[in-house]
Amino acid sequence: MNKRICALALGLAGSALLVAPAMAELERNSAAEGAEVYFISPEDGETLSGPVTVRMGLTGMGVAPAGADFPDTGHHHLLVNMPLEDVDLGAPLPFTDHTRHFGGGQTEGSLELEPGEYSLQLLFMDYRHVSFDPPLVSDVITITVE
Repeated sequence: MNKRICALALGLAGSALLVAPAMAELERNSAAEGAEVYFISPEDGETLSGPVTVRMGLTGMGVAPAGADFPDTGHHHLLVNMPLEDVDLGAPLPFTDHTRHFGGGQTEGSLELEPGEYSLQLLFMDYRHVSFDPPLVSDVITITVE
């Protein structure tokens, strides 16, 4: 009986591995033409003491909480010391120290960062935490936290 349970478990695990890639790659929506995402603050090259307040700007689209599927809306994400090329743009963005989510529809947030230099980039994503196609990103800025 234990052999059957092991075989069943292995079979289910194998099936999950085959299905996982198909589930990870989602169809990406187009952003509204002319939409832009940008930092209001901090400014590139700024030296700050913590906590760091990030103010996010957006033109050409609206901000809505995660899960709210309205046309031409999405919500902000912040990449901290993470290059855009390291992000799987066809899958929901994971929650990590390098990928900060503002899924409540926030346009401002406070970050507790250890002293050091940081690269920051905004990534505006749809209601599923999936990137628009092409990605709607800000310029990368660098800040120093004292």
